[in-house]
Amino acid sequence: MNIELDEQAAPLPAPVPGPVRGGAWRVTWHGVRTVARLELRQRIRSTRWIVALVVWFVVVGGITLLTTGALSGLWGGGTSPNRGPVLFSVVSLLVLGLGLLVTPTLTSTSINGDRNAGTLATLQVTLLSPAEIVLGKLAAAWVAACAFLLASVPFFLLALGLGGTPVRAGAAVLVLIAVLLAALCGIGVGLSSLTTRTAGSTVLTFVVVAGLAVFTPILFGLTYPSVTSEATVQVWMETPVAGSDQSTCSWQTQTRSVAHTERTWWLLAVNPFVVVADGSTVPGADERYQTAAPFAALRQAVRNVRQGAAQPIDECWLPIAVLQTAPEAAPSSTGQLGSVAAPASTVQSTAPIWPWGLGFTLLLGAAGVAIAIRRLSIPQRKLPRGTRIA
Repeated sequence: MNIELDEQAAPLPAPVPGPVRGGAWRVTWHGVRTVARLELRQRIRSTRWIVALVVWFVVVGGITLLTTGALSGLWGGGTSPNRGPVLFSVVSLLVLGLGLLVTPTLTSTSINGDRNAGTLATLQVTLLSPAEIVLGKLAAAWVAACAFLLASVPFFLLALGLGGTPVRAGAAVLVLIAVLLAALCGIGVGLSSLTTRTAGSTVLTFVVVAGLAVFTPILFGLTYPSVTSEATVQVWMETPVAGSDQSTCSWQTQTRSVAHTERTWWLLAVNPFVVVADGSTVPGADERYQTAAPFAALRQAVRNVRQGAAQPIDECWLPIAVLQTAPEAAPSSTGQLGSVAAPASTVQSTAPIWPWGLGFTLLLGAAGVAIAIRRLSIPQRKLPRGTRIA
């Protein structure tokens, strides 16, 4: 059977070039949205995520109601002006603490879990870039974390309804917690790309979170003796008046241990609880919120730590009326005459601390995202032993 080719046949059309895959860092909104939608669909289909959301709502609601009842009993059931700020601080710390526990489980297995299941390679051979895959997984995990935060909004509103807490402070706390959770999601994604086993990445993510929230104040306490030294300071203190049963206040020169905490204050600044407490400050807020709330105590304590040891030291706790009626002070032990003139009050630091802690956490999250993108770039020259490709 002979087959003759028609020499006059039209030539085949040139192939149309398809879309060319860009570099590892190419990012498009369509690619990120596609990966995020796939991740969210998988989470919504899982009943464990729904159960976790319900348990979150019940736990936060139960503790909030118990705290409200305890505060009502503490102040005799009256409408104390401090109930609102105290409840708001408790709810904020509770939501942040639970968020630090839940968020690592959302991202610590996002990459190595898909690799072990054989679904990661399917995404890598598509036109999706490594940056789009990582950012899509990050966006999905952050949306899931914000769902838990959204479930806590009714209890924030309850605290705001008791009065004493400005609405701007509530909005600031919600935004800060959401940004911190996004940074933690980035850390989890990065660690999940570094380890082969999901258990290892989960443990490492919890260790990083514990290091920020728990180990930083412990390390600050352990370094406290190393920044403490003997120094000669001026002390404004109560001294007895010779030949009288009265006392007055005078200057004394003493040698005391002075802690230079201005060298180690950054250990507390990176703590997420300090970031939220310091960031909840809003200008023009009610005085009781600025001074009486637990957030105010934590905020001022950390700012005093950054300021270092106050000099001169004020240890005179006599009432002003006693100081005004007290006779002339006797000569002090140093040979100098005492004085009833009080020292100038130490100026409290008002510079915010939260930008430092939030910036450090965001840098960790950005580093995790960059590591994950680098680890997903193909071709890979070397893979860990036991890594599943497809």
